[in-house]
Amino acid sequence: MGDNSHTVHSTMKTVFGIPVSTGIAIGKAFVQATEGFRIPEQTIPANAFEAEIKRFQTALQFAKDEIIVNRESTKIALGQTFADIFEAQLQILMEPAFQGEMEALIRNRFFSAEHAVTAVMRKNMDIFRQIDNNYIAEKVNDLRDIEKRLLRHLLGARKEVLGQLSSPVILLSSNLTPSETANLDKRFIQAIVTEQGGAVGHTAILAAALEIPCVVGVGEFIAKVDGGDLIIVDANSGSVVICPNEEVIEQYQKIQDIETSRIECLDSYRQLPAVTTDGTMIAIHANIEFPNEAENAIQRGAEGIGLFRTEFLYLIQDKDPTEDEHFEAYKSVAETMQGRPVTIRTFDFGDDKALDRLGTIREHNPALGMRGVRLALKRWSLFRCQLRAILRASIYGDLHVMFPMISTVKEFRQAKRMAVQEVMDELREAGIPFNPDIQIGMMVEVPSAVVMLDRFSEDADFYSIGTNDLTQYTLAVDRGNSGVNHLFNVDDPAVLRMIWHTVRVAGRRDIPLSLCGQVGSNIFNIVTLIGLGIRTISCAPSSIARMKQICRHISLDDCKMIARNAIRMSEAKNIQDYVKNSLQKVAPVLFEPG
Repeated sequence: MGDNSHTVHSTMKTVFGIPVSTGIAIGKAFVQATEGFRIPEQTIPANAFEAEIKRFQTALQFAKDEIIVNRESTKIALGQTFADIFEAQLQILMEPAFQGEMEALIRNRFFSAEHAVTAVMRKNMDIFRQIDNNYIAEKVNDLRDIEKRLLRHLLGARKEVLGQLSSPVILLSSNLTPSETANLDKRFIQAIVTEQGGAVGHTAILAAALEIPCVVGVGEFIAKVDGGDLIIVDANSGSVVICPNEEVIEQYQKIQDIETSRIECLDSYRQLPAVTTDGTMIAIHANIEFPNEAENAIQRGAEGIGLFRTEFLYLIQDKDPTEDEHFEAYKSVAETMQGRPVTIRTFDFGDDKALDRLGTIREHNPALGMRGVRLALKRWSLFRCQLRAILRASIYGDLHVMFPMISTVKEFRQAKRMAVQEVMDELREAGIPFNPDIQIGMMVEVPSAVVMLDRFSEDADFYSIGTNDLTQYTLAVDRGNSGVNHLFNVDDPAVLRMIWHTVRVAGRRDIPLSLCGQVGSNIFNIVTLIGLGIRTISCAPSSIARMKQICRHISLDDCKMIARNAIRMSEAKNIQDYVKNSLQKVAPVLFEPG
């Protein structure tokens, strides 16, 4: 609960960003300076360059040791995938050409060590900034992190103040480096808000793993915030309220009180089945991004992995993952889940996860361009590598393969009948075991796939509705565009009708159907989804207990009634209000503290 002792002294302002780790926090702002060290153009006497190079090498060794410690501690706390972020930094730091450039400036131009570090780092950061690519933007962040380490050791500066917090704060920053995020003390960081960053940046990934509420990509706003200002972070919706008035504070404090009182109650639901009051079973699965999250999913009560995203295998390193790296990740999850179903989505690089090394051109409208299965079929070597690894791992558990962004029957047939079959033939010839009956399905997230869904049933073993992209493409709304993202609403009747049509076709064709996406973690959406006919829902591990609680306090008849009335409405706002009010009537216990 927030501190009532504050004084609201400024005009309330609300900004919006991308929610990447859910939760609500109320607290005082801690504004991290956007600039670190400022190094003047210092030179040294010509006869002092050897001592200066030695000083630089000492700082280099200290920085190396520090990164190794970060890597190992992160590996223990979060797993190898997260630790690889620091392995990438280590490779940059120890690159001979990189070091040589700095030493050359000291030896030949008599730069001070600090000036040489700053000159080389800033030059490379400027080069990377010229490239319009989210993945390259993360490299700028890595360089900034390395620069700060080296300068700190050269200047003898104390550790960042972030590591010395003694009371809870909401951290506001232009952009956090990987090491800053990984080393945050959860006891004192109530939430994170950054001006920069995207849904797949290092800050987003690590904040989600640490389960710290986080909103990124808010845009420039820190200059308008003073340290100590009261801030409300609603990382469920992506809104950040600066200097809220008393009424808004009271509203959010009530929400916090209710959520706090539910925590202990929800723990008792983790291992219970999600069954409605009239006996309908709902399967609750987990969405994961990293192999080590599988154990957390089981502890939270997941009955399977409904969506295992695989893009991070590519994003954490400068080179493409090997077949064995893929295999070890998939094998680990399969074994951890102990026979529970695991659905692996093949890589889906869209406009938010572009990689220059994939050879794609810079597109004017990337959301409608070379992404998902289109890119996979074009880059056969990458696709083949991933498929081989999935099939090899299929003997260790109940693995399923799912293709993203399917828009035509031809695409799916190319991926299943040609690509998968070719890889299976390769493995047979090599005597490598795999499950020849592995289930192969598709994401339903493009309107054309919904319209033609009956024709896909000739080939697809299962369907999974991807609500995020289905909403984006149905409503023609770029969810990353701040000018129109307020129109992005899964409760829009057009989206609900898309889901309803998918359910009916899958039912007639007897094709297993599930749903994944952020909508599966929303307490009001799940009621409508169950009423529309969804029986398997995949959500964030942290939402599983809450979803089970809801299922166990509602009846299927009530869900059907709510969905039937909602889908007849014309506006999303009316649907949201109706569903909320209806749920409060049929299951008031869900809204009672504790």
